Amino acid sequence: MRLRSDWTWMESYMVHFPDTERAEWLNKTVKHMWPFICQFIEKLFRETIEPAVRGANTHLSTFSFTKVDVGQQPLRINGVKVYTENVDKRQIILDLQISFVGNCEIDLEIKRYFCRAGVKSIQIHGTMRVILEPLIGDMPLVGALSIFFLRKPLLEINWTGLTNLLDIPGLNGLSDTIILDIISNYLVLPNRITVPLVSEVQIAQLRFPVPKGVLRIHFIEAQDLQGKDTYLKGLVKGKSDPYGIIRVGNQIFQSKVIKENLSPKWNEVYEALVYEHPGQELEIELFDEDPDKDDFLGSLMIDLIEVEKERLLDEWFTLDEVPKGKLHLRLEWLTLMPNASNLDKVLTDIKADKDQANDGLSSALLILYLDSARNLPSGKKINSNPNPLVQMSVGHKAQESKIRYKTNEPVWEENFTFFIHNPKRQDLEVEVKDEQHQCSLGSLKVPLSQLLTSDDMTMSQRFQLSNSGPNSTLKMKIALRVLHLEKQTRPPDYQHSAKVKRPSVSKEGRKTSIKSQMSVSPGPGGSHTAPSTPIIGSSDKPGVEEKAQPHEAGPQGPRDLGRSSSSLLASPSHISAKEPTPSIASDISLPIATQELRQRLRQLENGTTLGQFPLGQIQLTIRHSSQRNKLIVVVHSCRNLIAFSEDGSDPYVRMYLLPDKRRSGRRKTHVSKKTLNPVFDQSFDFSVSLPEVQRRTLDVAVKNSGGFLSKDKGLLGKVLVTLASEELAKGWTQWYDLTEDGARPQVVT
Repeated sequence: MRLRSDWTWMESYMVHFPDTERAEWLNKTVKHMWPFICQFIEKLFRETIEPAVRGANTHLSTFSFTKVDVGQQPLRINGVKVYTENVDKRQIILDLQISFVGNCEIDLEIKRYFCRAGVKSIQIHGTMRVILEPLIGDMPLVGALSIFFLRKPLLEINWTGLTNLLDIPGLNGLSDTIILDIISNYLVLPNRITVPLVSEVQIAQLRFPVPKGVLRIHFIEAQDLQGKDTYLKGLVKGKSDPYGIIRVGNQIFQSKVIKENLSPKWNEVYEALVYEHPGQELEIELFDEDPDKDDFLGSLMIDLIEVEKERLLDEWFTLDEVPKGKLHLRLEWLTLMPNASNLDKVLTDIKADKDQANDGLSSALLILYLDSARNLPSGKKINSNPNPLVQMSVGHKAQESKIRYKTNEPVWEENFTFFIHNPKRQDLEVEVKDEQHQCSLGSLKVPLSQLLTSDDMTMSQRFQLSNSGPNSTLKMKIALRVLHLEKQTRPPDYQHSAKVKRPSVSKEGRKTSIKSQMSVSPGPGGSHTAPSTPIIGSSDKPGVEEKAQPHEAGPQGPRDLGRSSSSLLASPSHISAKEPTPSIASDISLPIATQELRQRLRQLENGTTLGQFPLGQIQLTIRHSSQRNKLIVVVHSCRNLIAFSEDGSDPYVRMYLLPDKRRSGRRKTHVSKKTLNPVFDQSFDFSVSLPEVQRRTLDVAVKNSGGFLSKDKGLLGKVLVTLASEELAKGWTQWYDLTEDGARPQVVT
C-alpha cells in the first residue's frame, strides 16, 4: 500500500472538511517535546508491552526489546477540529488529523528460539480523538484525558526478520497483513487510553464507559443495481450477486448474498453500539460476489447525528460512486434508559413478552466492568497459583476475559457489553477458570431481574463465588440500560431526508474501504459475539465451499467462546471476507424462508387437517465425548417431509451450534434426491467442552436443495435442541418434530 505524503493528505482533508483548522503552533510544540515523548514511548514498550507479550503465550516467555528508537522525525498534526455542538458542557472534544512517517529502530528478541526481528520504519495516518473530561473548577481544570481513534488508522510497518518471527509456535498462523490489522484495531474505539490528571477525579467512572446509544440497522432491500456478471466473454450482460458490508466504528457486519438479483431483499437487522457519535458515520458498501474479486456496486455514508436527531429514519438512499442503484434502510436510534419504566412496552414491541427465546431484537444492554478477584483457590495443584480467566455468558452469548498468570488475586479492569433480549427471564452466568489446568475456580449467577429493582439499575460489589474458597470473591460493576425508541412528534407536513455524506475521494482513489479491512483470519478460533451482536441467520447453500474461519472478533477484543493463547491474536474486527454476519431478523423475526414455509403449509392444508407432525420429523443421535472433547451429532434420517415439487423434495440437513452461525461453523449432510424420507447416517462433530456445550443450543434445519439456478430451494423444517441435559455424556437417539421456525426448543425425552 502506497501512502500519500503528509502534505497531500492534509490538503485533501482540508478541502473536504473545511471546519478543520491548521495548528502549526501545535507541531512546533510537539517537535520541541519529541525527545521526551520518545522517552515515554520507550518506557511504554519496556514496562507495559514487553511483560504483556511475555505473559500472552508460553512460547513468548523470553521475549524482550533489545532496542527502542522511534527516530528523530516527530509526529505531525495536520489539522484540528473542536466540537462545539452536541457535546456535554463538562467535556472538550478534539479531533486531530495525525501523520507519522518515521525511520525507527525497534529490535526484539526471543531467546528461547534464537529469534531476532525488528521494525525499520512506521507510517500511520488517521483521526485521533482527544477528550478532556470532566472539566473542574480547580487547576489543572481538566480531570482526565482520553485518547483513541474513531476508525482504523492507515498503518504501514517495514519489518526485518518477520519470517523468523512467524515460524515460532503460536504465531505461525499470522501474516504481515493480519498483524497490521490487529495493531490498528487496538487503537480504535471502544479501546482507549485514559490518563488521570488529578487524583480526585473519579477514574472508576471513566473506566465504565456507557455508550451514547444503540443503532438498530434494518438492512432491507436495494433496487436498480448494476449488473456486473457477464457471459460468453462479455457479450451477454447478466445480473449480480449482491451483498452489503455495514460499519459503525470498528463494528463490521456482512449481509448474506442474494444470487442473481438486481433488486435484492435482505430483510436483515443488526445492532451496533455508538460511543462517540460526533464525527461518526454509518458506512455501507455493496458488492457483487464473484469467485475471484468482488465488484463494487455502490456506497453510502450517513451522519449518526442526523439519526439521533430524527430517532427513526425509513428511507430510500441513492448510492454513491455508481451510475445507478438505491438502498432501503430503516434506522432506529435507541436511547439507554437507567430505569425500567418503559421495559414492558419495549418487550411488547419486540415480541419478547411471549416467547422464551434468548435471541432476537434487544430490549436492554448489560454493561459489565470486571475489576478483580481475591483469595482464589490454587486449582488442581496445592500451593500453586492459577492462571485465572473469567467466562461470562447471557443465554447463548459468551465472552471471556484475558488471562492473568500465576496469581490468585488477579486484576483485569476490562469492560464487556451484552445485548439482552428479555432481562426478566435471563441470567448473567460467570465462571472463573484456571487456564493452565482447565478447571473451575468458582462461579456465580446473577438474575438480571435483580438489576431491575436496584438503584439506577446498577450493582457494584464483591460477589461471593460458589464452589470456590470460603473467602473467594469477584469484584464487578454491572448496569442494565433499557433500549428505548423515543417517538418524535412531527407536524403532518414534516419531511426529512437524512444528511448523506459524500465520499471525499473516488472509489479508484480511495485509500481504504470497509471491505479491505475485513481480513481473513489465521486459522481456527472461537466464535465471537461482539457487543454489536447480530444473532441468528445465514445463507445456507449446499455445494458452497467452506470459507476460512474468522478469528475471534469484536470491538472489545478476545471475549467469546473460543480463546487464542495470545492476546496478539485478538483483532477487534476480524471477520472473514465473504463471511455473512448473522442477522437478528433471520430465523427469528419471520424471515422470508419461514413465511414461505408457513404459506406452503396453508396451501397443503387447504381445508383438510394435517397430521400431528405436518412438517415431518428428524432422527438424531447426540452425545458428548469427553476423551475427544467434542459434541458428536449423527443425522440418521427424516420422515414424512413435505414435497417441494411434483417430484418430491431434494432434502439435506444443515446444523449450527448456537451462537456460532458463521459459515465455518456450519455442518451439512449430502443431498438426498427426490424423496420425502431421506436416509443420511452421517456423523458430525463440534470441538467444545462439556460445561460449555451445556449452555448452548443445536440449530438443525432441513432444507430443499433444488438444482442449479432452481427456484425450488427453501426451508422444509427446523428444530432447536437445548443441550443442558445431564445425559449428554451418555448420549441419546430421538425423533424430533420439525416446525416452521424451530421456535419451540426441544430437549431429550
